[in-house]
Amino acid sequence: MDLKQNIRSIPNWPIDGVIFRDLTTLMQDPVAFSYSCDIFYDRYKDKNLDKMVGIDARGFVFGAVVAYRLGIGFVPVRKKGKLPHKTIAQSYSLEYGDDTLEMHEDAVAPGEKVVIMDDLIATGGTVGATVKLVKQLGADLLECAFVVELPELKGRDQIPGCPVFSITEFDGV
Repeated sequence: MDLKQNIRSIPNWPIDGVIFRDLTTLMQDPVAFSYSCDIFYDRYKDKNLDKMVGIDARGFVFGAVVAYRLGIGFVPVRKKGKLPHKTIAQSYSLEYGDDTLEMHEDAVAPGEKVVIMDDLIATGGTVGATVKLVKQLGADLLECAFVVELPELKGRDQIPGCPVFSITEFDGV
């Protein structure tokens, strides 16, 4: 299945010159959504993971489904001020400004095997910050996983030494 057919491209959003890759259309299609989640499940079913870490907000959608299928815990990484317990924080730059992500300080334990999941990797700011949070807590990060990668934006450069898996790619930003 070519998942690109299920991803809407919106030119000049949220700023001029950006083509936004909207995965809500993929998530609305039960066949495409199941197909993409099944790819992740098949990839990780024999890896003995402890936790799936999902990045706010669409990483929650894919990460939670895959965690459920794998029978493991799910960890949300949220924007600043959204988590109710003691957190650690990491600031980062993204295409349109700066932001901060937080994670509960007890979300992962040293040595736990985890994968970080999000819908898309562009410049790598959010995943780079998330990698720093996971490593700060001492978890064993297997790889970072995405439905879509925008290789021209070189997001992988923000997470050196961390393997990246993506289902599909789009050229052009």
